[in-house]
Amino acid sequence: MAPACPTCEKPVAPRGANPAFPFCSHRCRLLDLGRWMDGAYRIPGERAGDGEAGPARPEDDGEEAT
Repeated sequence: MAPACPTCEKPVAPRGANPAFPFCSHRCRLLDLGRWMDGAYRIPGERAGDGEAGPARPEDDGEEAT
């Protein structure tokens, strides 16, 4: 049994015969990319950096960079 397209659930041709693999078509591949870009796919939890001080920075020695 052929794998199903994650976007439309149609059967997907094997990797060698399908440049859009693991999707059934270029259209389904672009729809999935659009969902990532819109933020539809998210990992639950706090965003990285929320509530944290951030990376350590070197102390200012009072001299200007040239």
